[in-house]
Amino acid sequence: QVQLVESGGGLGQAGGSLRLSCVASGRPFSRGVMGWYRQAPGKEREVVAAIRWSGGMTYYTDSVKGRFTISRDYFKNTMWLQMKSLKPEDTAVYYCNLDPSSSATYSISGPYWGQGTQVTVSS
Repeated sequence: QVQLVESGGGLGQAGGSLRLSCVASGRPFSRGVMGWYRQAPGKEREVVAAIRWSGGMTYYTDSVKGRFTISRDYFKNTMWLQMKSLKPEDTAVYYCNLDPSSSATYSISGPYWGQGTQVTVSS
């Protein structure tokens, strides 16, 4: 099994910044896709950003392009989401997700989830 633990959420102001972290432990992995998802009350969970573990190629949903940056340390099993120019619509619970398989894609979530961290952005 793989355990994912997020941190860094909290209260931010519109136009401000937050940095989320996700640390993976347990079964080792060296490939696949790790990403950030978010879910607001009454809305579907959506992918925000994702990164290929080997190679570091990234994906961003349109609403965060130019504002958020995803990165990872391959050897430390750690992923970050640097969130800048925050908007109230960024308010959600943010989840770390991992699909360690060779067939992992950005469009389908993997089997491992963190417990989530709340991000609240005031207007």
